[in-house]
Amino acid sequence: MPVDVLVGLQWGDEGKGKIVDVLAPTYDVVARFQGGPNAGHTLFFDGVKHVLHQVPSGIFHPHIINVVGNGVVLDPVVFRGELQKLTDRGIQWGDNLFISQKAQLILPSHRALDRILEEARGGGKIGSTLKGIGPTYQDKVGRTGLRVGDVLLPDFKERYTEAVARHAQLAAFYKQDLAIEAYEDEFFSAIEFLRTLQLTNTEYLLNDLLQQQKRILAEGAQGAMLDIDFGTYPFVTSSSTIVAGACTGLGIAPHHIDKVYGISKAYCTRVGSGPFPTELHDEVGEQIRQAGHEFGSTTGRPRRCGWVDLPALRYSIMLNGVTEIHLMKADVLDEFDEIRVCTHYQLPNGETTDQFPDYGTLQNVTPVYHSLPGWRTTLQEITEPEALPQPLKDYLHYLEENLLVPIRIVSVGPDRVSTLHLN
Repeated sequence: MPVDVLVGLQWGDEGKGKIVDVLAPTYDVVARFQGGPNAGHTLFFDGVKHVLHQVPSGIFHPHIINVVGNGVVLDPVVFRGELQKLTDRGIQWGDNLFISQKAQLILPSHRALDRILEEARGGGKIGSTLKGIGPTYQDKVGRTGLRVGDVLLPDFKERYTEAVARHAQLAAFYKQDLAIEAYEDEFFSAIEFLRTLQLTNTEYLLNDLLQQQKRILAEGAQGAMLDIDFGTYPFVTSSSTIVAGACTGLGIAPHHIDKVYGISKAYCTRVGSGPFPTELHDEVGEQIRQAGHEFGSTTGRPRRCGWVDLPALRYSIMLNGVTEIHLMKADVLDEFDEIRVCTHYQLPNGETTDQFPDYGTLQNVTPVYHSLPGWRTTLQEITEPEALPQPLKDYLHYLEENLLVPIRIVSVGPDRVSTLHLN
């Protein structure tokens, strides 16, 4: 059986967790392939809000195997806290959760370094979540990191001490102390808990499951525009957020990949620093923020809001080979008389382009908009696709025509049931 991949097409926060939860019953496995506690996948069902940061979003379905892949960076303290919340809500996760021994560990000193390095950037801050993600991936690439499997070694404490000593030297360069002593007891307690879980070579597990004809859904975090190579560098995350990252982050070959679900909001948001061509600095942007409750599920920071950006979406679709789009939070635009769509960018020299430029040019473009009428209808009351208002159908059709990819799902509310399957 093939592997289907779910990726965000914007700057993250598109609603991937909800879609994984909706699609999950048709899969045997859900596997996270990158990111860490900087992710915040929000799910609503039975009137309850659930936010997952490192645990795969298939965890609420008892029949699904959930895999934390080798491409993930894992904070043991956050992970234990997530699992405790699941236990408190009666979720039985013990038998169907597997963690790659090759996943990198986030240490308390990584979190301290994240703060120190971000402060050192001054006005050039990249908008880090300060969860230790960047320094952990730096150690991974520098071949000095600790991995989940290392917790099973008898000299883990010595390896930890050596890593912290290296981090202290870097902190001293910035005339700072790590000041992590108050966090270490909790960290080592979480390490003891981690040792009790199913730590394994998940690349073998996943490929064995493929041989057994099991259906696998690869779950990405953040969004394509935050990809370390193709995003708005340097205002990006530290991992590969596109489909290619699913192969390296899980240990599966490219020929296994079949469907690619691209998740986009009906508008656009961004958290942190970096260029955002369609950002709205007026009352319209604030109206979107309030209607969409656009505050980070991980950081709580207000999200920057703007209209849908077709050049950016086309770029993401190209990079990921998207086969279908799932459009989220259409209901947030219920009260607008006019819906605007960025179709092109005007460059500083007066020319226009429909391609997504590099950062140096992107920060100086002017969006060119096309306007469509709003629907002025409460979408959350709609349960059948046929009942969608015609202006929304026209909006969906316009996006499909310009993106050349079908929209298969439109979300009209936060709950599981507010997810309409089209065509």
